[in-house]
Amino acid sequence: MTDLSKQEEQILLAVWRLGEDAYGVPVRQYLKEITGKNISIGGIYVPLDRLVRKGYLEAEQSDPRPERGGMSRRYYRLTGEGMKVLKASREVHEKLWDGLERIALDSSRS
Repeated sequence: MTDLSKQEEQILLAVWRLGEDAYGVPVRQYLKEITGKNISIGGIYVPLDRLVRKGYLEAEQSDPRPERGGMSRRYYRLTGEGMKVLKASREVHEKLWDGLERIALDSSRS
């Protein structure tokens, strides 16, 4: 069993999907596109920091952006442990879903 919440799992998957572009804003936008939910910025950064502390993500601060007053960005990438926990989570999901489509189809015939 994994110790990931649904939100943490979604964030890890978003970081993996975004690759080198994985920082808070694109993670938030990607999850909004996929889930249809408007997640607060704190709803992204708090779990990102927690996932770094758990060792599932690494974070790296960029140099400030070249434009005047440009802010730096904190980029995230999946660690080996993060990949392991995602694989374990997927295995649990697959076991839970196994055969349910068939059961649903069989029960709809009655």
